[in-house]
Amino acid sequence: MSKFVFNLPDLGEGTVEAEVVEWHVAVGDVVTEDQIIADVMTDKANVEVPSPVSGKVVALGGEPGELIAVGAPLITFETDADVTVAASKPIAPVATQANPPTAKPTPERASSTAKPDTRPLTSPAIRKRARQAGVDLSAVPASGPGGRITRSDLDGYLQEQPSATSLQTMRTGVDEIKVVGVRRAIARRLSESKRTIPHFAYVEEVDVTELEALRVHLNSETPDAPGLTYLPFLGMALVKVLRQFPQCNATYDEARGLILRHHAVHLGIATQSPDGLKVPVVRHAEARGLKDLASEIRRLAAATRDGSATPKDLSGSTITISSLGRLGGIVSTPIINAPEVAIIGVNKSVERPVVYGGQITVRRMMNLSSSFDHRFVDGFDAAALIQALKEHLEHPAKIFL
Repeated sequence: MSKFVFNLPDLGEGTVEAEVVEWHVAVGDVVTEDQIIADVMTDKANVEVPSPVSGKVVALGGEPGELIAVGAPLITFETDADVTVAASKPIAPVATQANPPTAKPTPERASSTAKPDTRPLTSPAIRKRARQAGVDLSAVPASGPGGRITRSDLDGYLQEQPSATSLQTMRTGVDEIKVVGVRRAIARRLSESKRTIPHFAYVEEVDVTELEALRVHLNSETPDAPGLTYLPFLGMALVKVLRQFPQCNATYDEARGLILRHHAVHLGIATQSPDGLKVPVVRHAEARGLKDLASEIRRLAAATRDGSATPKDLSGSTITISSLGRLGGIVSTPIINAPEVAIIGVNKSVERPVVYGGQITVRRMMNLSSSFDHRFVDGFDAAALIQALKEHLEHPAKIFL
C-alpha cells in the first residue's frame, strides 16, 4: 500500500484558492475512482471534485468553510497504485446546479508505464447516468472547455435518440408521386402567377349580421330547396360594385400588351376537386338573379368535383371568388387567377362581440381577403372596391336595388 496525496487542482480563470463546502467522504471510507469526494466553492462557481484513484481515505485537507490554496493537499488516500503526489491539473469550474465539472484531475503516477486516461472527459455523475442509459460517451458531442461533456450535452444527445417505443412506431419509406396532368397545370399556373404578378393584398372585416338574417329567412321559405350560401349574395354584390371599378373586371393580354376590361362579368368560383383546385365559370353573372346564380354555382361545383365539367366550364373568367367555407379561417392570401387582375377571398363568418351603435353586442363578422395585380390596379382602387362590396353586404337591400 502507498499513500497518495491529492492536491487541490487548478480550477481555472485565475483561481488561487477554494473553500471546502462539503465533504462527501470521511476518514476511513473506501472510495472508488471518479467518486465525488467534495464540493468546493470558488468565487466563480460550486465545483464537484471526483476522486482520481481508488483507495481508503486517511486524511482530509480541511474542514467545511476552510480555504485551501491551489496545489495544497486536499485529501490523502491509501492506495494500491504506485503514486506519490497528485498534479494540479485544471478542472473547469461549473455550477453543480446546471453543468457539473467534466474533467477529473489526473495524478502524476510514479510508474513510467502508467497509461493515460483516454475516456471522454466528463464528471462522474454524467458518466454514471450515461452507463445507466446505455450511452457510449464517445458518441456524445462535447461543448465544454477542453472537450468536456456537460450535462446539457448528454441531455441533448438523449433527446435525439429514439426510444424503444418510438422505434416500434416509426415509419420509413417515401411515396414518389409524379406531378402530371391537372396537378402539373395547377403548379405551373400558380407559380407563374406568383412569379410574374406583384400581388397587392387587402383585408377588410364585414358585418354580415343582416345578410345572415336574410339568408336564413329566404332558406326558411323554401325548406325543400338547396340552401343559399353567402356566395350568390357575394356574386350579385360584386356585379353591382364592378360597375364603378371596371379596372378590376379585367384580364391582361401580355402578348399584345393590353388590359381587356370586360363588360360582362364571367365569375370564377374556385372549387376544390379530387384533382386539385379548379375554377369553373358562371358566365354572365350580371344577367342572373339570386336563385339563378346560386343554381349555376351549385351545378358547376358538382360538375367540377365529379369530373364532368367541360373545358368551356373551366375557362374564360374575368374575376374570381375563392372560399374555403367553414375552413375559411380569419385571413387568407389568395393567388390571382391569371390573366385576371383581382380575386376576392371569403373567410368564415363567426359571431363575436363588437361595438355597434355605441354598445358592445354580438354580431356575425366575416373577413374578405383580396389580392390585386398591382401593375394595373392601384391600392386606392382596390381598397375602394372592397369598401363598396362591404357596404352592399352589410346592407343587403342595396344588392337588389
